[in-house]
Amino acid sequence: MAVHADYRNLPDSARGYSVALGNFDGVHPGHRAVIDAARVEGPSLGIATFEPPPRAYFRPNDPPFRLYRPARRNERLMELGAKAVFELPFNGQMASMTDEEFCRHVLHEGLGVSHVAVGFDFRFGRGRMGDADRLSSLGRSFGFDVTVVEKVEGPEAIKASSTAIREALIAGDPQRAAEMLGHDWIADGHVEKGEQRGRTIGFPTANIRLGPLIHPRHGVYAVRVRIAGTGDWLDGVANFGRTPTTGLRDPLLETYIFDFDRDIYGQYIEVALVRFQRAEAHFPSLDDMVEQMHRDKDEARRLLSAAQ
Repeated sequence: MAVHADYRNLPDSARGYSVALGNFDGVHPGHRAVIDAARVEGPSLGIATFEPPPRAYFRPNDPPFRLYRPARRNERLMELGAKAVFELPFNGQMASMTDEEFCRHVLHEGLGVSHVAVGFDFRFGRGRMGDADRLSSLGRSFGFDVTVVEKVEGPEAIKASSTAIREALIAGDPQRAAEMLGHDWIADGHVEKGEQRGRTIGFPTANIRLGPLIHPRHGVYAVRVRIAGTGDWLDGVANFGRTPTTGLRDPLLETYIFDFDRDIYGQYIEVALVRFQRAEAHFPSLDDMVEQMHRDKDEARRLLSAAQ
């Protein structure tokens, strides 16, 4: 799959796709419905998305909110059959385009699209001036077809949306997030050295920073872990938070992998949040904290066994 970081000066081989257009953070069922609508006879399937997301451009001081890093998103899109991803640079120039200018310069002249699929609530152009109906009208003017996908209902008739998934994670409900995503939510990153206190108390951890990824509720989770280059998911228990007992610091995801004794500093790992166990807490002493960590480990084993 090819990833293009712009819509300008594309080779002929990268033009003429049928594209699904949207943000695609999380690639949830609503996103997948739009992608399916872009599968038409003839042209190859492409994805057009914005990088960075408009929210990051307009609200740079917001807390981290991404469900996927771009590389994971693109990998997921490839698994769904996309032959190309067009990461449309969202900057001042893009933000100032009218809906007509976006269709003309980006979709028609840039990507040379043959067909576009969007969700029913898609908005575009300066000040979100254009909607799906306007896109359909402009598509006729510029010679491309438009398919508008109606709302996809998620669990309990709640719209499967990136916002709902984020809310579930912030509330400490990874099961609900997984129902909407179609899989456990995964935090990923490169293992870094922390204070290395864990190995002195019998709980060496693999630590990653979430960076732009959404921060789930602080606390302890039963997790599964996969190390880059391996196909196996390993069971473990993780804490995401600021460690109030041993000294506050920036939030870190610290994962203890069961029955594991390898140096993986610097390696890329994926940590799937399976169940929330308890909120992060302050303990009177280190011994009290260690006792609770043993209880957390046993509970995580039980939860993961039940979730098989």
